[in-house]
Amino acid sequence: MSGHSKWATTKHKKAAIDAKRGKLFAKLIKNIEVAARTGGGDPDGNPTLYDAIQKAKKSSVPNDNIDRAVKRGSGAESGGASYESITYEAYGPGGVAILIECLTDNRNRAATEVRLAVTRNGGSMADPGSVAYMFTRKGVFAVPKGDLTEDDLLLAVLEAGADEVNDHGDSFEIICPAGDFLAVRSALVESGIEYDSAESTFVPSVPVPLDLDGARKLIKVLDAIDDLDDTQNVVTNADIPDDVAAQLDED
Repeated sequence: MSGHSKWATTKHKKAAIDAKRGKLFAKLIKNIEVAARTGGGDPDGNPTLYDAIQKAKKSSVPNDNIDRAVKRGSGAESGGASYESITYEAYGPGGVAILIECLTDNRNRAATEVRLAVTRNGGSMADPGSVAYMFTRKGVFAVPKGDLTEDDLLLAVLEAGADEVNDHGDSFEIICPAGDFLAVRSALVESGIEYDSAESTFVPSVPVPLDLDGARKLIKVLDAIDDLDDTQNVVTNADIPDDVAAQLDED
């Protein structure tokens, strides 16, 4: 599992699954509100909003919830909160670097909750800038394979600015500079190539390999962070080898 992949807990009892689903819905709705507030409520003219809506739909967020979030964010309906984006830096077990992106309407609450989630689970908070330099903001796309070949995909996105195309078995991953995100997205759309997700996120420059024990300890920290209401994205420079990932799946 690569360092910029987000963690998702897959083994829970039904109550825990429902709780996680509710938290995921809330995060996706918040993301839609912010996108609509920033770039307007028309998805056709606001690519960030379009992608936020598509991500919510793929996660089965009801259309009514999506529509209301767009209206609140764009000001067409009252009740929208004022969110700010904050990035926290931390170290996980073994010195793994962690970046935590939050959207919050209460800066003090977010800082306290992130600090507790990190320190109570074996990590430590880092000074601003001490972790961020290990990451670069990139555009990352997940494209289902289907009948698509790597050459087809390269032909579609290289001129738009894509840096690399990685084969992940059932899907391809496209990575591009953050400034070329919209160009690559447009190239995919114009080529008729569907994508499962598109986001601007941090990618580590130097991944740190973990053994099974280190991976288990890191998951504990990441799950605690990801469970916070204000957390939108968590990235690390951890690199978990395939054999370790397979053992984690058996846990």
